Amino acid sequence: MAIEITEHELAEPWESFLVEPASGSSNGVLVLSGSSGRVERERCRLFAREGMIAASIRWFGGRGQSPGICEIPLETFVAATGLLRDRGARRVSVLGVSKGAEAALHLSVLSDCADAVIALAPTSVTWANVGPGSDGLDRPYRSCWTWQGQPLPFVPYDDTWTPTEPEGAPVSVLGWYERSLATYADRLAAAAIPVEKAAGDLVLVAGGADRMWPALSFARELADRRAAAGRPVRLVTRQDAGHRTLFPGEVAPPASVHFDHGGTAEAGAALGAAAWPHVLRAVRGADV
Repeated sequence: MAIEITEHELAEPWESFLVEPASGSSNGVLVLSGSSGRVERERCRLFAREGMIAASIRWFGGRGQSPGICEIPLETFVAATGLLRDRGARRVSVLGVSKGAEAALHLSVLSDCADAVIALAPTSVTWANVGPGSDGLDRPYRSCWTWQGQPLPFVPYDDTWTPTEPEGAPVSVLGWYERSLATYADRLAAAAIPVEKAAGDLVLVAGGADRMWPALSFARELADRRAAAGRPVRLVTRQDAGHRTLFPGEVAPPASVHFDHGGTAEAGAALGAAAWPHVLRAVRGADV
C-alpha cells in the first residue's frame, strides 16, 4: 500500500522542503545536495514514501547566504536537523552527496545531531572554497566550513593544473584534486575528517569511475580508519560507477555540459540499488 505523504515548502530561516508520511514517523533524514546547491525535493519524496520524514535546505546561494561554498557554518546543518525533530523524528540521519557529504561527515564528528551519516561520493579531507564567500571574493583560498566561528583546516587547490579536454567539452577535474593532494601533502593530516571519532553509523557509497574527485580512494580511507577504531561502517562501491548515484525510482539528470562526472547512468543506478538497503537500514536504526 502506498504511503500518503504531506509536503511543506518553507522560506525561513532558509529555503527548504519537508515531506512526511501523513501518519508521521520517528525516523528523519536531512538530504544535502552537492555543489549544485539545489533543494533535493525528489530525493526527499523517495524517503517519505519509505515512511520517513525528509527535509532538504538551500545551504548556500540563497538570500542572506554565501554565494559560494566558502566558510559555511556547519551549525546551519545542525539547525536543519531541528526541522525533523520538530516533526517528531527521534532518530535523525544526514545524507549528503559530494560537498554535501563533506559537510555531513564533519557533522558526524563535531555534533551529536546525527545518528547516522550516508556519504555519497565522499571526500576524506576538507577542501578549500568553491566559489566566493560573503565578501564576493574567491581568493585567497579559505575553508569551505566553519565551526563555532573558526574555519576548519583545509587543502587548497593547485592552480597550476589545467584541463586537457578540447575546448567546449565537459571537463574532468579529477586530476586537479589529485595534483592538489600531492602539492599540499603537508596539509592532509590537519585537513583529514576524523570519522573514527564519530559515534554514529556511517554508510559510504562511491564509484571507481568518478571523474570529479577520487571518491573511491577517499571512501576506502574513511572506511579503513573507522574499522581500525572499531566503529560501524558500511562501504558500497562499484568500479564502473561515476560521481552520481541513483537510488531505485530516481531518474538520471541530464549529462552536464560543463563537467565529466564519469561512469554511466546505468552504473550509477546499479550502485544505488546495491546501496539502498544499507541506506534504509541506517536511517531506520538497524545494523548498517
